[in-house]
Amino acid sequence: MEKSKILIVEDDQFLVKIYQTKLESEGFDIELALDGEEGIKKAAKFMPELILLDLILPKMNGFEVLKKLKSEEKTKNIPVIILSNLGQESDVKQGKELGAADYLVKSDHSINEIIDKIKKELEKK
Repeated sequence: MEKSKILIVEDDQFLVKIYQTKLESEGFDIELALDGEEGIKKAAKFMPELILLDLILPKMNGFEVLKKLKSEEKTKNIPVIILSNLGQESDVKQGKELGAADYLVKSDHSINEIIDKIKKELEKK
């Protein structure tokens, strides 16, 4: 069975390592991007089944990345789950309006809950 590909766009290398290790142990094929620009390039090249996107990123923030991904024919249908420390209602609203499949506040969800959300999102495909 082919592994589901997930792109993680996150600049916190400690968190990236945790997500990568856990998701790979769950059988996912992981690609990493450490800033917004790299995230857009890797999304087009790697063509993941799902993108896990942070909002506070170097070079281009997560909202800009999401807007760009949703405006490109090649990447517009890839589900994006925002995973951020920004928990203001206005941020959640903006993320959903830009096309995020879900919006998770890091401090409110364990890694296992995040993986459950990823699996549920992938089941919709």
